[in-house]
Amino acid sequence: MLTRKRLVVSLSLATLLLFSSLSLSLCDKTPPQNDNKKNNNDDDEDLSFLEESDDAATTSHQGHFPDPDEFDEDDGDDEDDFGDFAGFDHSSEEAFKEPEVDDKDVVVLKERNFTTVVENNRFVMVEFYAPWCGHCQALAPEYAAAATELKPDGVVLAKVDATVENELANEYDVQGFPTVFFFVDGVHKPYTGQRTKDAIVTWIKKKIGPGVSNITTVEEAERVLTAGSKVVLGFLNSLVGAESDELAAASKLEDDVNFYQTVVADVAKLFHIDASVKRPALILLKKEEEKLNHFDGQFVKAEIADFVTSNKLPLVTTFTRESAPVIFESQIKKQLLLFVTSNDTEKFVPVFKEAAKIFKGKLIFVHVESDNEDVGKPVADYFGIAGNGPKVLAFTGNDDGRKFLLDGEVTIDTITAFGNDFLEDKLKPFLKSDPVPESNDGDVKIVVGNNFDEIVLDESKDVLLEIYAPWCGHCQALEPTYNKLAKHLRSIESIVIAKMDGTTNEHPRAKSDGFPTLLFFPAGNKSSDPIPVDVDRTVKDFYKFLRKHASIPFQLQKPASTTKTASESSDVKESQSSTTEVKDEL
Repeated sequence: MLTRKRLVVSLSLATLLLFSSLSLSLCDKTPPQNDNKKNNNDDDEDLSFLEESDDAATTSHQGHFPDPDEFDEDDGDDEDDFGDFAGFDHSSEEAFKEPEVDDKDVVVLKERNFTTVVENNRFVMVEFYAPWCGHCQALAPEYAAAATELKPDGVVLAKVDATVENELANEYDVQGFPTVFFFVDGVHKPYTGQRTKDAIVTWIKKKIGPGVSNITTVEEAERVLTAGSKVVLGFLNSLVGAESDELAAASKLEDDVNFYQTVVADVAKLFHIDASVKRPALILLKKEEEKLNHFDGQFVKAEIADFVTSNKLPLVTTFTRESAPVIFESQIKKQLLLFVTSNDTEKFVPVFKEAAKIFKGKLIFVHVESDNEDVGKPVADYFGIAGNGPKVLAFTGNDDGRKFLLDGEVTIDTITAFGNDFLEDKLKPFLKSDPVPESNDGDVKIVVGNNFDEIVLDESKDVLLEIYAPWCGHCQALEPTYNKLAKHLRSIESIVIAKMDGTTNEHPRAKSDGFPTLLFFPAGNKSSDPIPVDVDRTVKDFYKFLRKHASIPFQLQKPASTTKTASESSDVKESQSSTTEVKDEL
């Protein structure tokens, strides 16, 4: 009897061991609900040793992050703002003196009167500013002039010092300065135009008016021509009816161009329209070199709007803070950018301009003065353009973000061929990259554009990648935790903890919408999109995430006793899954 009992027990144990071994070896084929069991087991594990202090891990900076005291802090994720390249030097705060501006028509808002002003006026524009902000200082005289001009139209322009009125700034989610909103009947939307008086006035009049103004006298026409930088005039058969309706509908699609209409022949002549021309006729006038553009399409909303969009910019737009919104908010998204030093501008811009004539309405041509420290150099750095020689870069726009570099001399022929290949999607993307590190033996592996495939897309490794910015305060705060995680996992051969400077390196598989961005690339599945890491930024939670998502199972073995000697406990032991291991403990 005893022998039979022993036999039954032996068979039972053997069956249990076989079942356990099969379960472990087939874990990749287990249905998703089994992951929950695994997670429950993880929840029962004692992971406290992962959070124990480690001076070496918390103080090691590996030479990549500067002193946090050198940077500003904010409350949200740090993001690149392509329309705002200049940083703010807080060291100049004490010496700052706010410039004097005649802003008698700008209403000062505080928490106590904000609601009253917004509710008692149908149209209100509100600027949230900081006294030390250089962009706010540049906007101040333009904003004040716009306030004076719009006052007769019943539009209130107001401002809020966000450094004082913190609650108002938080309520409207102010993330930078200046932030400008336009309120209509208490409902606000962001202002998306340029920071000039003319742009503000034009934008607001489009929002509050019919979109098209009538010109009935020569005197009115002369005032319009003197004041406006971009003007569209329709020479119509009547100021009411189908022609006027189509023109008005097109005007609503162009916030930065003033639209007018007339039936007076003498007015049309002032706008360079032949009085005997067949009506309706239309012309776009602008103050740039190419001053006149005559419309020859069908007089309908879509074709009028396309005509204005294609012709409102000059053949070549010089990149400035003022022109940046016009460039990047244009309906024409694809751009060719010429990077050239100030000394070479006169030599290469005319060549660029000749090529631009071929691509009017298809590409925006932008001139960037690469040695301009205030604007040009930050743009060159953003695109990864180095050196003083002329370079032409194609850019698909912010929605896509792909870039292509012209390889060869800058001539009309090479630019033309490059532009055609760009439009036909025949070019190989250009990616920024730091030099590949000569040594990469640290716990956290350094990834650059040119070794991304080798490290991150290695099918035999589960890779956790942090995309950071050296100036990002949140990245600096994460670094000790990230280093500590890497130290704990350094003996797990299947796991790679890596980081990449997202300001100087790029890769199509490393998309970042802010810093830091954490992405996980599972082994054996590198063709799929990476998994965003959305957990608390602690060693324990990172570890649990990796345990859950890693394609190659692993576990750490908790030190047997915290009283062991340093030599006994310094190395964290690796225990890869196998058919002989049943327990899943730390």
